[in-house]
Amino acid sequence: MPLSYRFLLSSTLLVLLLAGCAAGPAPATPAGDGLSGPVVGPRWNLLLVGTDERLSLPEPPYFTVARDGRVSGSDGCNRLTGRVRLGDEGRIAFSELATTRRACPQADDARRVTNMLENAYRYLIDHDRLVFFGPDQRVLGGWRRAD
Repeated sequence: MPLSYRFLLSSTLLVLLLAGCAAGPAPATPAGDGLSGPVVGPRWNLLLVGTDERLSLPEPPYFTVARDGRVSGSDGCNRLTGRVRLGDEGRIAFSELATTRRACPQADDARRVTNMLENAYRYLIDHDRLVFFGPDQRVLGGWRRAD
């Protein structure tokens, strides 16, 4: 390799290396922004499982989403906690869902409420109604905003 070509190549690599160092790390997302949007803040009470099934549980199932992404509520029998991520185009993903394990005669129905949240893939809000859809676009259930 001729000397002038090696010099040009090494100079170009050095310039690129220095330019990369000068740029520094990618900026971090500002702390404290948190989640925002119509899902965040209000209490959501269970309306329907699927498209038309109403559940009768010892207490009304509900959840709330805080700005820090924490979820709290009840599955109808047990206290419910977890986390949620909201994305573009109505994407939603609940994670780390946990419930207390109190004895409950309708434990199977309470588990269906938790399963709905765990399987939620997208959401749609129409006025005071929140509908969850699964990955297959099937309606998982509906919630009503408490006023």
